[in-house]
Amino acid sequence: MGKKPTAPAPATRLPGTEASPEPRKDPAHVSASPVNPPSKRIEVPRFDVSQIFNGSATTVVTAGTNVPQAGTAGPDEKARKAYFWIVNNAIISPYYDIEFNSARTPVEIKFTGVGSKLTLPTDQSYSSFVLLPLLNFLVRKRALFIGGPGRGKTASALLLGLLAGYSMKEIKQAVQHGQPQMTISDLLGNPLPSDLLKAKQMEEVKIAWRKWIDMRVKIVDEYNRIPTRTQSALLTLLADGYAEILDQVVECGESAWFLTANDDLGGGTYQVIEALKDRLDIVVIALNFNSFFLDDLLFRVESGQKPENLVPKDIIFTPEELDRAYKDILKIPIPNPVLRRLEFFTAQFDFCDLAADILEYKSKDVIRLAGKMLSEVCRNDCGRDKIKNLCSQTQNGISVRGRLTIISFAKALAYFRGNPEVTLEDLRQITPWLLREKLYPNLESPAFQSVPTLTLDRIAWIRKLWDSAMELYEQLDWDHADPLIEIEQEFNQGLDGLSSTEVNRRLGTIENAILKLSKDSKLLAYIYDTVLRFKYFHQRYSNYLKWLEFRG
Repeated sequence: MGKKPTAPAPATRLPGTEASPEPRKDPAHVSASPVNPPSKRIEVPRFDVSQIFNGSATTVVTAGTNVPQAGTAGPDEKARKAYFWIVNNAIISPYYDIEFNSARTPVEIKFTGVGSKLTLPTDQSYSSFVLLPLLNFLVRKRALFIGGPGRGKTASALLLGLLAGYSMKEIKQAVQHGQPQMTISDLLGNPLPSDLLKAKQMEEVKIAWRKWIDMRVKIVDEYNRIPTRTQSALLTLLADGYAEILDQVVECGESAWFLTANDDLGGGTYQVIEALKDRLDIVVIALNFNSFFLDDLLFRVESGQKPENLVPKDIIFTPEELDRAYKDILKIPIPNPVLRRLEFFTAQFDFCDLAADILEYKSKDVIRLAGKMLSEVCRNDCGRDKIKNLCSQTQNGISVRGRLTIISFAKALAYFRGNPEVTLEDLRQITPWLLREKLYPNLESPAFQSVPTLTLDRIAWIRKLWDSAMELYEQLDWDHADPLIEIEQEFNQGLDGLSSTEVNRRLGTIENAILKLSKDSKLLAYIYDTVLRFKYFHQRYSNYLKWLEFRG
């Protein structure tokens, strides 16, 4: 995926001679060999009545195994081919910042100065600027490209439209260009003038809806230049999947959204409304161009070739393939040990012991709704180490929408990598990109004093939060020490048929577990969520006991 080294030029060159140009491969070529080997056929004997008589069994392929036919590739393999074609031929992005490692230890090299560190990963790693939009494309979410002008944000979005099977003409016609005069009619459509003259009732007016509303890939360029009122109409379409004009409603199916902006602070002609920013699932950062790849630009200028005109047919998805990929992604399992660690991580941030007296209200949302800043409250002593306790580093917690997005993209990343299930490293790599605009740092936290660059580099900051949470999880041996495990297992067996004696025993077990926690530990963030879970079980059992008493 990196650039092939060329032979060094001779120190001197004879007059009238020229260096031989480096041979270039066809930019429209897609390797015939798969990036990952396809799943092997699993052959099992199928029972047949004839076995009773002749002792034979028919060998068949187990239903549900992923076995592409010769010469074809499944949607996951096509996605991998698309990634490598884009990164090798279309988008010059030599930044492998989504790193994975094999059993071999990665090489780490430290530079003098401020101590910058380079890591050389030992497994297949990826460029976030190419991979993240592709995952967003597969999982039908909403991505925001941010970065300076001319860094390929819109070009990348256009490429995803081409992968969906649209022509360049269709995509360019469908791109919504943010500008200060953009009206709701410009965005969505217009009522037919003849109907406006003839109609006696509103429902008789037909709307000429814009064609882009029905497309599987939707692109909004410079969305922070759209007027506030039009942003509200865009929000309804993006978040709820429908648009409304004069009581007429049109619905758009699930689609992949790509929005662009030159910064992520809501700047531009108009401030971006908070609800619209909150609906964006993932942020893709357009990094600067590496000057030592200038010869690739030179080749494009001299050859007159544009990547968007060379997209191979082999990597273009049909609607059926996109539907299949989406369904397959949703089926990727998250093993319980991985899910428990994700729960532990997401439990670290919303809790604030100083936010309220009532236990259920000890949330940073309560502080915000009271019109206060977290930093004002967090300055007070709460008896906790504000470096070790991650809650001090954020102004807010992770919403339900944020958790759902993490699950979806983790499944998509595992699917893309060809893994049968989500791994812990999938979560570690993808989560920072999903929370970059969801978790807001509390810059007064002492955790930022020792590493001030974390206030600028949110990806590194969130990954450090993840690593700290996982380190704490292992220190606590939470897989075994979590007091919820046995009580939750009992509860999950159901309440039907339990006697009042058994219910009272379980209620006592829960009360003793909470009492033990109160003596052994301060009310830390993960303890807080554990206690509320205990209270939930306690209430369910109490309600059931009341029902038993009512029945007599």
